[in-house]
Amino acid sequence: MPVCLSDRDKQMLEGKWGEATRIAMSVVTRMADVEGASELMDIAQAHIDACGLLSDAGLEFAETLAAKGGNVRVPTTLNMGPLDLQNWRAFGVPEEFAQKAIRQAAAYESMGCIPTWTCAPYQGYFTPRFGRQIAWGESNAIVYANSVLGARTNRYGDFMDICAAITGRVPKCGLHLRENRKGQILLRLADIEPALVRENSFYPVLGHLMGPLCQSKIPVLIGLPADATDDQLKALGAAAASSGAVALFHAVGLTPEADTLEDAFQGDTPECILDVRREDLMRARRDLGPVEDGRRLDCVVLGCPHYSFDEFRILAKCIAAETRKAIHPDVTFIVASSQQSYSLLQRRKDLLGVLEGFGVRITLDTCVFHSPIVRAGTKVVMTDSGKCAYYAPGELGVEVAFGSVADCVRSAAEGTVCRSDVLWK
Repeated sequence: MPVCLSDRDKQMLEGKWGEATRIAMSVVTRMADVEGASELMDIAQAHIDACGLLSDAGLEFAETLAAKGGNVRVPTTLNMGPLDLQNWRAFGVPEEFAQKAIRQAAAYESMGCIPTWTCAPYQGYFTPRFGRQIAWGESNAIVYANSVLGARTNRYGDFMDICAAITGRVPKCGLHLRENRKGQILLRLADIEPALVRENSFYPVLGHLMGPLCQSKIPVLIGLPADATDDQLKALGAAAASSGAVALFHAVGLTPEADTLEDAFQGDTPECILDVRREDLMRARRDLGPVEDGRRLDCVVLGCPHYSFDEFRILAKCIAAETRKAIHPDVTFIVASSQQSYSLLQRRKDLLGVLEGFGVRITLDTCVFHSPIVRAGTKVVMTDSGKCAYYAPGELGVEVAFGSVADCVRSAAEGTVCRSDVLWK
């Protein structure tokens, strides 16, 4: 079925709004054909994941759009980029790589994008409200926006995201439509102790389990506490979007489209019902971090997705409770965050002093998968992130140990992997 275009759409496709807009609209209409959408719809904002410099082609695409007069038509934020724009030399990033990253940043900023440079845009500037139609890239941002905020976006990848931003239009299909947002799989937490559910490390483990179980289906969770924090839900969604393709989940009594079980399924019945048991979580936890205790540790990586101010506060508390007051000389401790969170941290010199005194290195605007900041020869990485644990073996060529923030701090101080498994036994 051909896509029904408005007069404005046709003008953009015919080049009457400029060459960059013509290119962008040709991509949007082609995507509508692929998805079987009969028409396009307006969006109110966008978030660009295509700014990660994954290839020279990505740089060329951005610079081509910019050179041809590209300009975003809706407020558009930028995902983390390939470079800590302030501190890249301190991390030993090669000059040639840095110059390409700087060029790409300039191209997107010249098109009117807001230089937020974070993979957690929902925790900073211009957070979308409930029901707002948006076009977001970055898997963890997508699942958070859909699930926790109740905004509406499909999974927009490179380079569909910037094309949507330039045209202000996307195919009218998928999770933009209410009828496609109803739950499909019911996940019930069974025999899980309340103390474990309150533990921060529970959420990435549950997410890592949820991804393969649900793939691209929409899960509905029963059993999460009503006071689960934003950072816990961030960790849950990020892990599920990495190990599976989850773009939306509902948590009954917690997320905005799931006041009740009936609301979550829009009056329908689940396709299947699965009980999540303790042994399932234990299996997922082992899969996340197969490196055993006692192994020599090279690097700790936190902030995947980007660390919030509250996560910095928790990290400082764990460091203050540690007997050893500095990391082992053979260990590097990296935390990735955004300018926004770091600016709040700078207002708390006491917390920042604890982190820096321990040897924590904070990198901004980027992450270890997009910028060469993990030192050569690193073999074992420890993290509290389900997303980082999932991608690190393939992206960094390392083995992974997964643990809580306190485990990461203790291991960094000792120089070997060591975890407290009291709640997991």
